[in-house]
Amino acid sequence: MLSEELISQLETPCLVIDVDKVRRNIEETQRAVEEAGCRLRPHIKTHKMPLFSRMQLEAGAAGITCAKVSEAEVMADGGCRDIFIAYPMVGKARTERAIALSRRIDRLILAVDSYEGAEMLSRAAADAGVELEVRLEIDTGAGRTGMQIGKAPELALFISKLPGLRLTGIYTFKSLVLAGKATDDNEKAAEEEGRMMAEAAEAIRAAGVPISDVSAGSTPTGILAARTGLVNEVRPGTYIFKDFMLTKEHAGTMDEIAVRFYATVVSTNHREYAVIDGGTKCFPTDVVPMVPPFFYPGYALVEGNPDLHLSRMNEEHGIITSDRGDTGLHVGQVISLIPNHVCTAVNMQNEVYLLEDGKLRREKVAARGMLV
Repeated sequence: MLSEELISQLETPCLVIDVDKVRRNIEETQRAVEEAGCRLRPHIKTHKMPLFSRMQLEAGAAGITCAKVSEAEVMADGGCRDIFIAYPMVGKARTERAIALSRRIDRLILAVDSYEGAEMLSRAAADAGVELEVRLEIDTGAGRTGMQIGKAPELALFISKLPGLRLTGIYTFKSLVLAGKATDDNEKAAEEEGRMMAEAAEAIRAAGVPISDVSAGSTPTGILAARTGLVNEVRPGTYIFKDFMLTKEHAGTMDEIAVRFYATVVSTNHREYAVIDGGTKCFPTDVVPMVPPFFYPGYALVEGNPDLHLSRMNEEHGIITSDRGDTGLHVGQVISLIPNHVCTAVNMQNEVYLLEDGKLRREKVAARGMLV
């Protein structure tokens, strides 16, 4: 936790990021992926700030990954020159913006996962007189976007014949899924991920499409997928900050978590609960407490007191309860909380505090809310 002197400088509710821990997390993952003979292309969805993308690139990352073209534009403005937008490029506005972006950076890779999407992108590229590098997304069990493996070779062959598109690889997001179901066995999930992607790549090449890039790996499986030797790129994101969720998923320790919420107690009129100055406008709600498999004790973990829980929230009110009945908190007290899911926590903030060399400074979350 911060010293009392530093806490007095905060405007709560807020997020504080320990830059020294961030650097260690970046360097350790970069080293592990390189030792596996693989490339690291981190996803910026966790930090959403060009400052941290530059740190990742300086450490040796091959490029970065974004979800939306608006995020990619922010990162390009911040100096990133090699960007993969790992989300189906569908829609006139975002396609036009992607084409414009491709003209001002060194390399832009776009994503497709359907015949319709590929045709739309091809027409836009032909009309603009450009060739766009694309990757085909493969569904390996997460149940989101992506073409089924058995249907991928046919679609890959179709894409390879379209004007304006150059298919260079495949990618997937699988995370902790094994045989189509959630698992807590990171190693087996990663082994399956590598094998499925290698099989998909082999089938596509056998169909006559000479792809080169095979990209996989979220934070829970990224390093392990790299070590299979069956993929040549991984795209973890959360590893940079880590969070309580990753400790549950065997992909981080509490000491490695680089981010903390700070909030001020504003009311204690009822002994059975206290109210803090952050609610749903501050703390994310995408991880619901007390549901399987991990049974998170609250919407964030109260640091230093396992009896306290952020149990419920309104927009501006966070309700802290205690297993003992009386919270023991007092008005004006500042408490520290650990995010369950740091990616959505950062996206709630316009600015964050950076802790470096014993000092605090503010940093804008430049790609926050970039939806297109």
